[in-house]
Amino acid sequence: MAKHSKSIPQRGLRVADQIQKDLSELIAFELKDPRVGMVTISEVQLTPDYAHAKIYFTLLKDSAEEVRQTLEGLSKASGYLRNMLGKRLHIHTLPSLHFVHDTSTVRGMAMSALIDQANATRAKDDPESNPDMQAADPAEKE
Repeated sequence: MAKHSKSIPQRGLRVADQIQKDLSELIAFELKDPRVGMVTISEVQLTPDYAHAKIYFTLLKDSAEEVRQTLEGLSKASGYLRNMLGKRLHIHTLPSLHFVHDTSTVRGMAMSALIDQANATRAKDDPESNPDMQAADPAEKE
């Protein structure tokens, strides 16, 4: 389900979810731009007046070049995608689409790696949590 500020009513959340679903289908099956590969729409944020939609996407490969090409392809296709959305959605104002690369998964993986590294360092330094060092301690005392 899409996350939004409290100023957007429940209908706005449903519209954002529907835009996310429809855009995912359109990009996967209708868009023929070779610059746009395996794209996942992770979130859609709508303004309260439905004039603008910020579309967050993730990629299978998060290299800088892939992101640049995909963003370029999606931006060029935004008019086409908006037109196709208009055929699927029946709302008064169809939002203009603004694509943004979602880095939250990459940042989350980096944060998880840092936590794992800190835990490994702590386990190595703390003899109580390391069974190998506990076994070595009695031999040293004798």
